[in-house]
Amino acid sequence: MFTVQRHEPELIIPDKPTPREVKTLSDIDSQKSLRMHVSGIFFYHTDPKMGNQNPAIVIKEALAKVLVFYYPFAGRLKEDEMGKLMVDCTSEGVLFIEAEADVTLKQLGDVIHPPFTYTEKFLYDVPGSSGVFDSPLLLIQVTRLLCGGFIVVVRHNHTMSDAVGLIQFMIALGEMIKGASKPTMLPVWQRGVLSARDPPRVTCTHHEYDDQPATVDEIMGKILLSSDMIQQSFFFGPQEISAIRRFVPTHFQNRSTFEVLTACLWRCRTIALQPNPEQEMRMTCPVNARKFKSFIPPGYYGNAIASLVAISSARDLCNKPLGYALELIINAKSNVTEEYIRSSADLIVIKGRPSFSFFEGSYFISDVTRLGFDELDLGWGKPVYGGPINVCTQFSSVYTRSNNQKGESGIAVTLSFRSVEMDRFVKELNSMLV
Repeated sequence: MFTVQRHEPELIIPDKPTPREVKTLSDIDSQKSLRMHVSGIFFYHTDPKMGNQNPAIVIKEALAKVLVFYYPFAGRLKEDEMGKLMVDCTSEGVLFIEAEADVTLKQLGDVIHPPFTYTEKFLYDVPGSSGVFDSPLLLIQVTRLLCGGFIVVVRHNHTMSDAVGLIQFMIALGEMIKGASKPTMLPVWQRGVLSARDPPRVTCTHHEYDDQPATVDEIMGKILLSSDMIQQSFFFGPQEISAIRRFVPTHFQNRSTFEVLTACLWRCRTIALQPNPEQEMRMTCPVNARKFKSFIPPGYYGNAIASLVAISSARDLCNKPLGYALELIINAKSNVTEEYIRSSADLIVIKGRPSFSFFEGSYFISDVTRLGFDELDLGWGKPVYGGPINVCTQFSSVYTRSNNQKGESGIAVTLSFRSVEMDRFVKELNSMLV
């Protein structure tokens, strides 16, 4: 195992004066489910055109410049008496850590993809930095490797940005590294577009906020009785997706890869778990509201997300063909309209900013394959791998862009099961891929 030597954490402030003000977040931003820190990781090769420049110093200098435009990130989060969030733009700064590791990129694996067992080495949780309130909203650690390559980990407070917003910020950072005086896409605040109406009115059904029969801790305690949980990554390239499409009805052959793959995994996962046939199984995934360009302006970097929820009994999901699960997902997706998103913001306020519903049969899927994680150029070219760190729990998976050992591009998905459930999942999946 390798070691990492870290320099003292620094607070990086905007390199020019920025407005001293309080900016209100949206009601979508303010929901309890987003009050946490999430992280992304990027692996880079050395690049001769960058010479012997220290990537940590280059990134740190550019960070101060980009914060002039994204100055709310340098502030601190507050909460009003109604539970709505706001940023006190104090220019206190974001955390930055420079580090060196005695390992090469090659030694980390022939193919770099989740799950990662060593991320805590590349992301130091500075004491007092991971709180939701009065803590830095952004932390970046740049770790140089023996081969000249480096790893960048970015941790941010989810209430400030979704994945699209974070990548927008990181692209702007890359542009500053390359000498730009301002970002191509200027940041837009305007959080009022995703705040509740006055008066708030719920006009749609929102299963993502259904009342829960038990607490999350009770559900987790019931399921975590076994200690033999294992994680495994699965690769889905063109060949695998084509194999799965053989099970898709003719009238659904034009559906997206995301829809087809999600239907497959939801069904295979349910078969592997062998739940009570009457148990309700839920598949939930976020939808990017930016597709509704009529009210989400370009450059908006807040949380512009709503959730679709597909629901089935375990019996139907296991016994009916793949087209059944696929149709449920298609129908749930069609429910997410502009009015659905506005209704979500209203419900969040009416219900006191709830967390997402969590049931024993819940499965949360997030697709970041088209958001640009794998394209992020910080001056040294595209990353070997770029994507979220937190890609899997027992109840969730993230689709990331990855290559297999043949160099083929595809989607990597990590799942977590008890060993006997993993065996059943692999068997069921392989029966579709043969």
